Amino acid sequence: MKKLLGLICFLIAIGMLIMLITHNRLIGLIIIALLLFMGYNCFCGD
Repeated sequence: MKKLLGLICFLIAIGMLIMLITHNRLIGLIIIALLLFMGYNCFCGD
């Protein structure tokens, strides 16, 4: 279940990164960074 949540966070962050190409917002960057960090920790962590 933890790997699935990590994958979901990672994919949401990728989708938001694509959204950022059209809308340049600082809050979007912060959310992307947090989701990528959470996704990496959940998916690749022990």
